Amino acid sequence: MILLIVGIALWAGAHFFKRLAPERRAAMGDKGKGLVAVLLALALVLMIIGYRNADFVPVWTPPAFLTHLNNLLMILAFYLYAASGAKTWIARKIRHPQLTAVKTWAVAHLLVNGDLASILLFGGMLAWAVAEVILINKAEPRWVPPAKGPVRKEYTAVIATLVVVGLVMAIHNWLGVQPWG
Repeated sequence: MILLIVGIALWAGAHFFKRLAPERRAAMGDKGKGLVAVLLALALVLMIIGYRNADFVPVWTPPAFLTHLNNLLMILAFYLYAASGAKTWIARKIRHPQLTAVKTWAVAHLLVNGDLASILLFGGMLAWAVAEVILINKAEPRWVPPAKGPVRKEYTAVIATLVVVGLVMAIHNWLGVQPWG
């Protein structure tokens, strides 16, 4: 489980670097972007390996009906993520749609996974996303919503959401997890 914890810490640290040490990060220029990208890729690998290899330590048993809530929240999470890039109507209402997507994803998974590794992974990612929002809002307190985009962007976000939901379901099935109960 140590790889999982190190991965989560590395993920958070790499993201926080820009917010906690902006002068140092800016001084690194484009090389800093490359370093952060490598650290984030390493963090993902460590989280995946650490989670997949963690012993199953039950903490609580989620009721079966939460699977349906999880699935609805996951569709919302994918839409929020897609909508942020497309600058859809929701991206003009929510300041941090990508981080809101991560928080939604994490809460959804905490509802249906009651083991220690899941609580560390999804709880850690939830804590990171909440802290990231706080740091961004502190550094940039004034928010100007993006300009309204064309209607086709709305369709693009919905189609991207449906495609990603299908892919994620296929990957979960391939890994032996049945996401639709």
